[in-house]
Amino acid sequence: MATYKKRGYKPKKEKVVDEVIDETFDETQSTTAEVFNTLDETANRSEQWIEKNSKPLFYGLIAIAALILGYLAYTKFVSEPTEVKASNDLAYPRSFFDKAQTSAGTAADSLYVLGLEGGDGKYGFIDVADVYSGTKAGNLANYYAGISYLNMKKYEQAIEYLEKFDSDDELLGPTALGAIGDAFADVNQPEDALEYYEKAANKKDNEFTSPLFLFKAGQIAMLLKKYGKAEELFTTIKNKYPKTDQGRDIEKYINSAKYAQ
Repeated sequence: MATYKKRGYKPKKEKVVDEVIDETFDETQSTTAEVFNTLDETANRSEQWIEKNSKPLFYGLIAIAALILGYLAYTKFVSEPTEVKASNDLAYPRSFFDKAQTSAGTAADSLYVLGLEGGDGKYGFIDVADVYSGTKAGNLANYYAGISYLNMKKYEQAIEYLEKFDSDDELLGPTALGAIGDAFADVNQPEDALEYYEKAANKKDNEFTSPLFLFKAGQIAMLLKKYGKAEELFTTIKNKYPKTDQGRDIEKYINSAKYAQ
């Protein structure tokens, strides 16, 4: 016999579900309230800490601002003008260096000396390197002084100034290291020459300085009877720089090193 359901009647099961939903909702509300309470407590503690340490924080910010402003002022009013002046003072000895590069004999030496020592009340490379030691121009002055001394065959002074020079320039960096290698080779210190030629070859990977100094390093290695080392250096030229001046005839040097072992 069918059971009549009165309108509006809800089974007990649905009531239980409603109660569960209500309970779940109540629990969520409670958890949310706890989270907000925790956030309020944290915010209060933060406010108290900031209030307690407001003076140190304020003075700290002032100190940081002062450092930034001081750095900007130093750059604008001291560093930049000094760089400009140093660059201008470097131009005078550079003119003698450039002329010496196209001259020979005593005429070239005289020009190198003028470049090194200056004249007419103007600085030479030695002065620029000393007076503007922290500038780019001062750094470059070490390079020009070193090359000048090297060309005058004053190897000790050449090494001294070239070792002070530091640059990541694609050509100048390796060339300075290679020039130190040349100086050591000329004073019969082949072990030191080999070290600097390898440094020069590895300073920057390009097809001008790298094969040149690898080749010089290989020749010094042959002189030292380090034939395996020489073969390795010459083979690097063959594999990496075959189209360069050093790479075109490198096979015969590889064979010389190989059969000398």
